[in-house]
Amino acid sequence: MALPPVLGVSTARRVGIRRLRQLFHDPLFVRHPKGVVPTERAEAIAAPIAEILRQVRSVIEGAEPFDPARSRRRFMIGMPDGIASVVLPPLLAKARSAAPQVDIRLRHLVPADAPSALDAREVDVAVVPIEEPPARFAALLLYEEDFVIAMRAGHPLGASPSLAEYCAALHLVVSPTGEAHGYVDRVLKQQGLSRQVVLSVPSFLVAYAVVAETDLIGAMPRRQMAMHGARFGVVGAELPAPLRGIQVRAVAPKAALADAGLSWLMTLLVSTTMMETAAQAREAAG
Repeated sequence: MALPPVLGVSTARRVGIRRLRQLFHDPLFVRHPKGVVPTERAEAIAAPIAEILRQVRSVIEGAEPFDPARSRRRFMIGMPDGIASVVLPPLLAKARSAAPQVDIRLRHLVPADAPSALDAREVDVAVVPIEEPPARFAALLLYEEDFVIAMRAGHPLGASPSLAEYCAALHLVVSPTGEAHGYVDRVLKQQGLSRQVVLSVPSFLVAYAVVAETDLIGAMPRRQMAMHGARFGVVGAELPAPLRGIQVRAVAPKAALADAGLSWLMTLLVSTTMMETAAQAREAAG
């Protein structure tokens, strides 16, 4: 609603601050030798109010026509770092071409937290390994992933280790929570076997750096190894223990897909990963 001519913007701001002071029973801003500074109460409510305003902007933007070439939308994508290092480089390259002013943000997301983060609108899209998301979500398959052994070049384990040699080696695992056992250990346990895990690290970047300089080995995503292993001087070998692959999907609330911008982002994720899959297949064949 337009302001009356006698009520300027600065006056409207004063009225708004006065109402907030009455609501919170706090002056919110006080005079200081260095100027006007916020009170502790004002600092405490700043972040929640900013988040509310962000969500309001998101709703308004979702109702407007979406033109990628002109849009200044901001999208928050949640994914683990093992997937981010594979998906983000080609996604950003394509997004910069099709939507140069769109702002893409990344939030580290543990797969188990994806449904709650999507429900709370903390992320617009989750890219996670998930097989059967709840019915309220739409999930588009991006790619299938399996794992290889990562080790430093010249590691004594060699390119084709036996299962016994693999289990006898020193292992690290990537775990944001610090858990020292994972899917590999569950598979080995089914065969009455175990491995010696001596280190847990929070990210794949740290894992590659450690593997490159030690005799520790790790199970890494095959695509990630193909894209990033060489720059660390890390080489791959086939796992002697059969591990079921994972399916990586882009997940979003079904209701949110009425938003043309979000629908565009989901389509971009699918088309980008399909192109990357085709390129890797050609490279492997050639």
